[in-house]
Formats: sequence, structure tokens, C-alpha cells
Amino acid sequence: MAAARARGRAGTDAQLMGMMRVDVNEVLLPGVGLRYEFVNRDGDRVGIVARRSGDFELMVYTADDPDEARPVLRFTSEEADTVAEILGAPRIAERFADLTREVPGLSAGQIQIDPGSPYADRVLGDTRARTRTGASIVAVVRGEEVIASPGPAQLLRPGDVLVVVGTREGIAGLQHIVQD
Repeated sequence: MAAARARGRAGTDAQLMGMMRVDVNEVLLPGVGLRYEFVNRDGDRVGIVARRSGDFELMVYTADDPDEARPVLRFTSEEADTVAEILGAPRIAERFADLTREVPGLSAGQIQIDPGSPYADRVLGDTRARTRTGASIVAVVRGEEVIASPGPAQLLRPGDVLVVVGTREGIAGLQHIVQD
């Protein structure tokens, strides 16, 4: 019998920005992987199977039989990463833009790590960004990759772009720190 547990995804961000919260049900499929299920705004039950092999399947359940799913797309792990980047990067930027419009005094900015930066090839925690400026680094963009919610052990590389949220002064202070 598959073990299931319900998990709310994006609950805090969605509630903060007045968006609909999507509850995701996560089901362990022994020997196969994990299945994630949610109901979209049109009432369709959508499933994504993350196989142990690294492949993914996107499926839609039929309205007649909630246990019968119709496979829609199959992705390799590389293809799934590409889809996630395409869907994720613009959504992150869009959410922060919306948030900064709704919260007075809150701004968003981007700061590039130049090759001569004192923090190039060092971990994010070394910047002590939030402590020193009050600004938060909410993502690191590295080429086509978006690293959302980076932790203090995240290595910063020349060319990385930091996505920052804070006051205008805090963002300017962080820019001064990483570019001097």
C-alpha cells in the first residue's frame, strides 16, 4: 500500500501575495518513486510521477474514474529541469515584482558577482548580507539556472546574479559589499 501525506506548497508566499494556495498530495510508490497530485483551478486532477530513474511523467486523471490517469507527457531528468527553469524563473521575478508593488518601502534588485568581487568563489554566508544590510538574497541566477532560496553554503561564482529584496538602501549597501 502506498504511503501518502498531504503537503501545502507555496502556502506562505501565495497567502502573502493574495494568490490561490495549491495543496499537493505526495504519494510514495514503492520501487517506482513519488507521485505528486493536485487539483488545478479548472478542477482537473493533475499528477506528476518522479521515477527513481530520474524520469518524470505528467498525467491527468479522468473525471469518470479518479484512479485512472491518462499520461500526457514524459520527460527525462534534463527535460524536466528545463521545464522547471522555464516555468520557475519568470514566476520568481513576477512574484517579487508584485510583492514590491504591494509593500511600501520594499524593493527588488539584481546584483552581479564580478570576477574581481571579494565574494567570487566564496559561499553566500560569508557576505553576511542580511546582517550587514537588512537585504535578503532570494535567488542566484547562474546562466540559465535559477537557484531559489539559496542557503549560506551556496558557492558564488563570477557571473552569478543575485536577486535581492530589501530597502533601496539595503540593496545599494549589498551591491557595495559584493562589488568592492
